[in-house]
Amino acid sequence: MARNPHLTLLLIFPLLFFMTQIKTSHAGGIAIYWGQNGNEGNLTSTCATGKYSYVNIAFLNIFGSGQTPGINLAGHCNPANKGCTIVSQGIRYCQKRGVKLMLSIGGAVGNYTLASRKDAKKVAKYLWKNFLGGKSSSRPLGHAILDGIDFDIELGSTKYWPDLARYLKSYSKPRRKVYLTAAPQCPFPDSFLGDALNTGLFDYVWVQFYNNPPCQYSSGNITNLVSSWNRWSSSIKVGRLFLGLPAAPAAAGSGYVPPKVLTSRILPVIRKSPIYGGVMLWSKYYDDQTGYSATIIKSV
Repeated sequence: MARNPHLTLLLIFPLLFFMTQIKTSHAGGIAIYWGQNGNEGNLTSTCATGKYSYVNIAFLNIFGSGQTPGINLAGHCNPANKGCTIVSQGIRYCQKRGVKLMLSIGGAVGNYTLASRKDAKKVAKYLWKNFLGGKSSSRPLGHAILDGIDFDIELGSTKYWPDLARYLKSYSKPRRKVYLTAAPQCPFPDSFLGDALNTGLFDYVWVQFYNNPPCQYSSGNITNLVSSWNRWSSSIKVGRLFLGLPAAPAAAGSGYVPPKVLTSRILPVIRKSPIYGGVMLWSKYYDDQTGYSATIIKSV
């Protein structure tokens, strides 16, 4: 049977347009916090699941005000005897799979603060030399180079975090970008990170929509969460914005969202945001217990 070339072209062009639209649409990813439970597996096994696009190594929870910085990876390793340098193997494995890894500084428990702009500059230099692209003889996680720094600031001073962000970003170069990420609480603006986020220097922000009743999911009601998301998404200049959630009821005091509610009622709404980036989960250990990420990943 002879073919009509004009008819063929008419069929091909709509198909090419459709494929272009799929290619340019932004697919969300899952960010996970790793490091606070020795029973959650190592970084290699974490990234081997193929479920996570971003891993935050938690936490560097002692720094600033002249203190010797200290990292706490719970039951994974002991940094005091350089036992955490083995983590470099996992970092390199994850990066080969396209996963971005950040060192998360701060946390809910620790002793950290910034005393001045000079202090912020000193902390930035320490982070660059010991975890990013600089050089030091005492790199706690070994010689692998992390992709960036995650700000999970929940205590201490509310000042000088914008300065730390600027100093860290000054190390960013075209051939090796320094990513900045943050995990503010959902009440807007965040009391610790509000000014830092206003700098517009952060690539990814995963807002914690839990442990904060005024802006979280509760008993079938998504209104507070969605309203808070809308305020965040319309108020800050950021590369991508993520919905931060606990991966299990036991992972937080409140704010757990059943996977079915997330995929059927919340994600269809927030995915419409032009800066939607995906979902952040606390934490790898709890995700292992519930399989939360595996349940939601096709909808993210």
